Amino acid sequence: MKEIKWPMLFFAFAAASCMIGIGIAIGERSAIGAIASIVALVVVMGFGFKTKKKMRESGEL
Repeated sequence: MKEIKWPMLFFAFAAASCMIGIGIAIGERSAIGAIASIVALVVVMGFGFKTKKKMRESGEL
């Protein structure tokens, strides 16, 4: 079994939480909440991809 990549797991949970936030904001009819969740999702996904690239280049993946 391969070992867990904790930073990647954190980014996955954070991105899923942002997606859940989008759904909750839409359900509450909150445009500000939906936009904030979308921005947070883009930021989290961006950091996740950036971290994955660094890990791949250093041979950790």
